[in-house]
Amino acid sequence: MDFSNTKVAFYNKSNSELRMAKILFQTIQNPNLVKVGKKLLQFALALRLPILWIIRLTVFKHFCGGRTIRDCQKQIDLLHQSGIGTILDFSVESSDTTEDYERNKKEIIETIKFGASQPGIPFAVFKVTAIASNKVLEKVGSGTALSERESRNFERARDRVDEICKAAVEHKVPVLIDAEESWLQHAIDMLAEMMMERYNQDRAWIYTTIQLYRNDKLGYLEELVIRAKSAGYKVGLKLVRGAYMEKEHDRAEDKGYNSPVFREKLSSDQSFNVGVAFCLDNLDHVAFVSGTHNEDSCKILADEIVKRGLAKNDPRIYFSQLLGMSDHISYNLSKEGFNVAKYVPYGPVREVMPYLIRRAEENTSVAGQTSRELQLISMELKRRNSATAS
Repeated sequence: MDFSNTKVAFYNKSNSELRMAKILFQTIQNPNLVKVGKKLLQFALALRLPILWIIRLTVFKHFCGGRTIRDCQKQIDLLHQSGIGTILDFSVESSDTTEDYERNKKEIIETIKFGASQPGIPFAVFKVTAIASNKVLEKVGSGTALSERESRNFERARDRVDEICKAAVEHKVPVLIDAEESWLQHAIDMLAEMMMERYNQDRAWIYTTIQLYRNDKLGYLEELVIRAKSAGYKVGLKLVRGAYMEKEHDRAEDKGYNSPVFREKLSSDQSFNVGVAFCLDNLDHVAFVSGTHNEDSCKILADEIVKRGLAKNDPRIYFSQLLGMSDHISYNLSKEGFNVAKYVPYGPVREVMPYLIRRAEENTSVAGQTSRELQLISMELKRRNSATAS
């Protein structure tokens, strides 16, 4: 695989969009600026200062599809023209009330129904924290006894998860259950396994997420597949490295336990690639999405698909990246005939801000990621200028 073809990578980006992206990544490249900007942004939002229109026209426009499902149609169509699917992600996180949970559940089900009518939407997705209490999830995961009220709340959360998964099966749109911080994840794993055993009898409709920057997740992955084989259901998986590294290390240090996340990037990389190989070895029982912006991991998987004599568009294997990032990977993989889907976040600008802040922090903290984006954008602008001049 060659990911250096910027003409393919930025096929559907105008010059003005590329220039704006360049300014955006130049800003993100400065960690001090990101930290200060985050605090100023939170301060402005708390005071309800009129800054959301600026966010909407810059960082929101780059990383998000729109404020509503219908707003995302243009982005869905653009991606579909290049053979890339859309995963509509209602990016509202950590809600607090029953009304919020019910509203979010309904919206997630709407993305499933909408996806059923769109050839360019291969998956739906949701976060359990959008429909359940963090406090209750943490207590369930730690084995702490729940109060009667908390037990009822967890039962309602489980019912919401079930409603979403049932809708996915009825509308024939597979659904990804996203991962969270380690102290919430055990309860989410329990729910995801329950749903897979219930609905994945014939094929993988429900996908759980495995964070392979965690030092215990390769073992969990292997045990999960063994259990599924024994129980007679398919396993749907989204493999990622993980997005909460600093938070995980800080919490572990603060509370005096060993961090569940690898300290070295090489260990995370090795864990991810071993996880992918394991899934390929068990394709009769597994369908998976390789969710990564890492070029080497994408090359390894693409090469393995060819070496093993699998179809490049085998429906059990997808590559996935986030909208606004790693287009050189997504578009070049798609051009070569592999299955690719982009996460397309959407939602009210104010409520999507935690997601956008995390994207900025991730681009700042992952070594080389922002400079790579900048280099590719600059290369494409230079190529276009040269082509115009000639």
